[in-house]
Amino acid sequence: MIPTEDASARKREIEEKLKQEQETLAFIRENLEKSDQLTKGMVSILSSFESRLMQLENSIIPVHKQTENLQRLQENVDKTLSCMDHVISYYHVAKDTDKIIREGPTGRLDEYLACIAKIQKAVEYFQDNNPDSPELNLVKARFEKGKESLEAEFRGLLTRYSKPVPPILILDAIGVDEELEVQEEVTLEHLPEAVLQDIIIISGWLVEYGRNQDFMNVYFQIRSNQLDRSIKGLKEHFRKSSASSGILYSPAVQTKRKDTPTKKAPKRPGKDDVLDIEIDSYIHCISAFVKLAQSEYALLSEIIPEHHQKKTFDSLIQEALDNLMLEGDNIVSAARKAILRHDYSAVLTIFPILRHLKQTKPDFDTTLQGTAASTKNKLPTLITSMETTGAKALEEFADSIKNDPDKEYNMPKDGTVHELTSNAILFLQQLLDFQETAGAMLASQETSSSASSYSSEFSRRLLSTYICKVLGNLQLNLLSKSKVYEDQALSAIFLHNNYNYILKSLEKSELIQLVAVTNKKVESSYRELIQQQIQVYQRSWYKVTEHLTDRNMPAFQPGTKLKDKERQAIKDKFKGFNDGLEELCKIQKGWAIPDKEQRDFIRQAQRKVVSEAYKAFLQRYANISFTKNPEKYHKYRPDDVEDMIERLFDTSA
Repeated sequence: MIPTEDASARKREIEEKLKQEQETLAFIRENLEKSDQLTKGMVSILSSFESRLMQLENSIIPVHKQTENLQRLQENVDKTLSCMDHVISYYHVAKDTDKIIREGPTGRLDEYLACIAKIQKAVEYFQDNNPDSPELNLVKARFEKGKESLEAEFRGLLTRYSKPVPPILILDAIGVDEELEVQEEVTLEHLPEAVLQDIIIISGWLVEYGRNQDFMNVYFQIRSNQLDRSIKGLKEHFRKSSASSGILYSPAVQTKRKDTPTKKAPKRPGKDDVLDIEIDSYIHCISAFVKLAQSEYALLSEIIPEHHQKKTFDSLIQEALDNLMLEGDNIVSAARKAILRHDYSAVLTIFPILRHLKQTKPDFDTTLQGTAASTKNKLPTLITSMETTGAKALEEFADSIKNDPDKEYNMPKDGTVHELTSNAILFLQQLLDFQETAGAMLASQETSSSASSYSSEFSRRLLSTYICKVLGNLQLNLLSKSKVYEDQALSAIFLHNNYNYILKSLEKSELIQLVAVTNKKVESSYRELIQQQIQVYQRSWYKVTEHLTDRNMPAFQPGTKLKDKERQAIKDKFKGFNDGLEELCKIQKGWAIPDKEQRDFIRQAQRKVVSEAYKAFLQRYANISFTKNPEKYHKYRPDDVEDMIERLFDTSA
């Protein structure tokens, strides 16, 4: 049971807590009432604010719409004024651009083109909006005037700044391909860079807006003239420098041109020198044409529209190309006339030219790619013409060797080498410098299937066969000529000299290797012919040495008394030998054997034969008394005979 005091205390505690809670509850209620009052006041304020905002909005929105409409009207007015100004400006274009158009584009191309652009826009405006307006005709006229001025400026710039390329610069450009080690390729600058850019701009404008291709004709005419002048200037420079100092540096002889060309000793130019200069000049001009044409195409490709480039280039090169081809045709014509005169050495002028044309043809074809067929065919036509003429000259030369007339007045009195032989060998030696060209000439006339391959080996065999034919014809003609001599020994010396000259000439040059391609025994054949003629010559001494034999003579014993008939027989032998020796030495002393080695060999062989026979003869009759005057018959000692033979073939002895 809980004590009463504790219960009372517990009750008081609970009552105190209840009182506190009631006070707290009363405080909360009081605060809630205040909060409700504040809420009602805020709601009232917000409702009032919302009402005022609505009133404000209702009054502002009409004002805003009215302002927006006013701004739109202002913009429309501004745009209208701007358009009006723009339209009005078209009416003022002719006046505003008059001064610049009249003064032309020189020195202010950009400004001038800007004026032309304004005029062009005015033309377009009036055409679209007011085609009947007089202003349209005015701006059209102004536009045409501007276009004409641009065309005139195009022509003027090209005319003023297009100059022929200096000859030295052309030679350096040609020399680039001939140098073994090229540091930097020579660039041909035809126009200053600033001028070139102006011309490119004008060309572009004329193509896009000018609706006119006349400027392309102007371009090719001016540049064509400069190309032709450049080549003619090179030709003139080459002739002057070659004539004055003898400087010759030509692709024809495959020399390498340096900064300082090798100088020949100054001399007065003769006919052959002038001919050489013309050949070298033409060869240089061919190379120059290729270089200059390539350079012209590079320039043209920057100025002329792509689809017009080939046609314009074709027209541009025609004059220079035609002049070169005409000169080539003249060379061929001169060669044909030389053939008619039988001046075959003159025909050799086409060989270096033809060789160079063939070497240049690949570059030529590349450069002329895209031009008309007639243009591309000009060089092949000239090459074919030269090949045909050259082949004809070669064949006629071979026939002329065979048919050279046997005239006594034309024969060397001393049996030396005939002019026909030296000329024929000289001609063949000159062909060595142009083996491939000459072989190709002969091959071009072949119709066989083997000729179609046109290989260098085939050409070489043809040339070898040709040379063998010439040598065969020469041999036949020399045999025929030798019969003109009444003295068979002189005839033998003549043939010996010519055969020996031919053999030595073959051996000294590459002719021997070339002939050996089709005739490997040529050397031994000529040696055999030479030996045969030596033997024929030696038989001429039989009429001298036969007196030294004891044929039909009895054997004589020393001290035996001879009969008159026997003494006379011995005297006749001595006399016959002496007379024969004197006669032969007198005659043969005037003969010639130009080759010292052969001359010494023949002398030595003859001296040995005669000397030994003479010594034996003297020994046989040394102790036989056949005359009271032995010195009358024993005129020569063996040494004297040897000396006389040693002086054969020597007019100065």
